[in-house]
Amino acid sequence: MSLIVIGTMAYDAIETPFGKTDRIVGGSATYVAWSASNFYSPIRQVSIVGGDFDQREMDELSTRGVDFEGVEMVKDGKSFFWSGRYHTDMNTRDTLITDLNVLAQFNPRLPESYQDCQYLMLGNLAPAVQLSVIRQLKQRPKLIVLDTMNFWMDVALDDLKLVLREIDVLVVNDGEARQLSGEFSLVKAAQVICNMGPKYLIIKKGEHGALLFYNDQIFSAPALPLEVVFDPTGAGDTFAGGFIGYIAQQDDISFETMKKAVITGSALASFCVEKFGPERLKEITQADIEKRLQQFEMLAKF
Repeated sequence: MSLIVIGTMAYDAIETPFGKTDRIVGGSATYVAWSASNFYSPIRQVSIVGGDFDQREMDELSTRGVDFEGVEMVKDGKSFFWSGRYHTDMNTRDTLITDLNVLAQFNPRLPESYQDCQYLMLGNLAPAVQLSVIRQLKQRPKLIVLDTMNFWMDVALDDLKLVLREIDVLVVNDGEARQLSGEFSLVKAAQVICNMGPKYLIIKKGEHGALLFYNDQIFSAPALPLEVVFDPTGAGDTFAGGFIGYIAQQDDISFETMKKAVITGSALASFCVEKFGPERLKEITQADIEKRLQQFEMLAKF
């Protein structure tokens, strides 16, 4: 039994009101792996990198039980690169540079050793690529989670609707939920989106927490008030990693476990924003995670 993570492994240049970095490791699959590896292994990574990608980054994740047989390395190519500048409110940002580089030729092929997949995390990528991974699996995983964004709703909506029919859990933010559904009310939006295929819908609301929808049930998770939000890059991917990592650890896909997984994902995301890139995720211990989970519990206890 294993957890497959598909997504980008990249480099970012980030500027926030608190500082800047010209080149730091990033990418959706990187954040998901660092987060999920706190709870589960093996994690089978599926991505593509250029010859410029630092082997030490993979070595660090390897010690956490992350397998890279499914990662294609193009030795004479460059890894995906993104640069962005966050505004003062840290909720909005401007994309300065997007260099697809080797990502433009990404056509994932799952190794035979990955066919034992029970849990599949589809990070933010072109919906056609996400769908191709699902169709390469000989047996359907116990749970398929998909992350997407408004860009794919703008340029690949038909492909996105196809992949939505194949998944169990969709993760989007509130603006994306409204765009995909055409509804302003998030309750109505959830009804429309779940009719497209997903059994569960998670709507992230940034500093206002997250909502989990399943049939007529709704769970509201708080967000932890933080003194400093240093860099929000990768927080959504970190949330997804904590969510599916916890579920894989419990090996249970009930609504009750989903609720705990949403809190776990929120706790991991609250660490991510405390430093640039995944640096804070590399430092935290199980004791840190337990303490943060207790803080979340106190927020909603009455």
